[in-house]
Amino acid sequence: MPLNHWRLRLQAMAWLLAGRREKAEAVFGRMLEIWPTDAYALSSRSFLRAQSGRGDAAIEDAQRLVAAHPARGAGDWFNLGFLLDAARRDAEAVAAFERALALDPKFDRAWYGMGLALQRQGRQEEALAALKRNTELQPMSPYGWYHLARVHADCQHPDEARRIIRHLRGFEPRIAEQLERETGLLAS
Repeated sequence: MPLNHWRLRLQAMAWLLAGRREKAEAVFGRMLEIWPTDAYALSSRSFLRAQSGRGDAAIEDAQRLVAAHPARGAGDWFNLGFLLDAARRDAEAVAAFERALALDPKFDRAWYGMGLALQRQGRQEEALAALKRNTELQPMSPYGWYHLARVHADCQHPDEARRIIRHLRGFEPRIAEQLERETGLLAS
């Protein structure tokens, strides 16, 4: 890596430490003028843009990153999927999560994100499969269980939703109570 690249990286980090995100973003922009496909600059600028509420610009950088480095890592595809999901671009989010899972089939957050995007698309059976896989990989996280129970309730599988509510009662009783209120299904 050229010395100038390291200098710019250090300059961007210094601006970030000083709380000057706009200055750091400008440095990343300068880096991208010199090295248009630089993974560090693209991912960092995408993150800063997302944090400042500029989702479309963040998505653009994330798309440039995966186009330039499609096999660099599942995290890049997950981040793109996350941004697309936040923008409610569900079909594109599912495709990005699928690419993340092709690189890392045990990426629990990608299974979760894909499940939510599929659920919003009305693809309930596929959402069930994705959320089930998420709960297998992350059994103590209530979020996957919560959404899995909701999809089961929506699909008229009350016994399965009740089973999940009972399971949640063992480690997240507030989430179990919330599900009972929202679905009208009592786990007892």
